[in-house]
Amino acid sequence: MPADTEAIAREKVLLERLRDGDEAAYEQLVREQGGRMLAVARRMLRSQDEAEDAVQEAFISAFRAIDGFEGASRLSTWLHRIVVNAALMRLRARARRPETSIEDLLPDFLENGHHEVMPAAWARSPLELLESEATRERVRELIDQLPEAYRTVLILRDIEELDTRETAELLGITPNAAKIRLHRARLALRGLLDPQMREPEQP
Repeated sequence: MPADTEAIAREKVLLERLRDGDEAAYEQLVREQGGRMLAVARRMLRSQDEAEDAVQEAFISAFRAIDGFEGASRLSTWLHRIVVNAALMRLRARARRPETSIEDLLPDFLENGHHEVMPAAWARSPLELLESEATRERVRELIDQLPEAYRTVLILRDIEELDTRETAELLGITPNAAKIRLHRARLALRGLLDPQMREPEQP
């Protein structure tokens, strides 16, 4: 049996046990998915304690709603969305702080649509950069410097890999607004990365 087919079959059995109220099945779900879900919440909340609380709330919500889960998606995918929702609720509940502008990080364009100043070439391709653990860590640090609205959409689309429609729904905005916000977030992130990634100047 192919790995994906086997995983789906095991998940179906686990779901039936969860619906039957099998406590061992609840423990199995937490054991199998807890670590990954904690990583999701931690990326969004930037706090271990808050992430742990969000994941705990998410599992409780999932257990309460398990009878309503129709199986249209993978159980893990459904749980992932609940965790993302729990983290977003905590972000909304935080005291609102004035957010810094990203305008200084965005490129300037001429009236004809061309860059006013052409972006400098990077020493390595984005793929090569992401293959380096040190660079990945630096990218995560720079993402955390973005204003919350831009940081969140970037995480949901580019890290959690949600589609535009689902991202917009979770954020309470239109799909077009989500696309615009994501585009600006990517440009701002490049602005933060640019000074460190340029080709060294020739003597």
